[in-house]
Amino acid sequence: MARQAQTATAVLGVLSIEDLTGYEVRQAITSVLGHFWHESFGQIYPTLAELVRDGLVSAGPGDRARSTRYRITASGRARLRKLLAEPPESQAPRNGLLLRIFFGRSLDDEALADLLDDVESQAGSKLATYSEIRDGIGDDPSFPVHGRYWEATLRAGELAAEAQLRWVAETRAALLTPATLPPL
Repeated sequence: MARQAQTATAVLGVLSIEDLTGYEVRQAITSVLGHFWHESFGQIYPTLAELVRDGLVSAGPGDRARSTRYRITASGRARLRKLLAEPPESQAPRNGLLLRIFFGRSLDDEALADLLDDVESQAGSKLATYSEIRDGIGDDPSFPVHGRYWEATLRAGELAAEAQLRWVAETRAALLTPATLPPL
């Protein structure tokens, strides 16, 4: 699935839950999907224009002056189902942390420990955020319809953060022990 199709999937998906302005689409993607997906205004607005042109989304007046409210059409729902059924495009990984660890022999133990401390802190923060989301997710009016899917993505985030914490502990034990290699 090309990048543009994935942006359309995110936009159509958000609009399948409720009608929104372009700004609200971006806010929903950032606040709700932002733990695993990102779209910029520069991607959202051209995608909305294309979706309107293709009849997948309708554009109507908004609640405030100069705000267009977007609504997914029946054709848009059919397109969303098709897009969701396609296998996701594999993306080449870019992980700055693993890049640093791979070349970590050039770091001193303090710098390496600082990197691992940062990762541990971020993973702990993510777990706390996911816990807050889990505590409040049932209060969302759309929960009865979408809840089990939301919980599945939430669990993926929780497991990834837990795995990150385990990795940090193992990496500390493996790398922050007295070195047996000659200095560089």
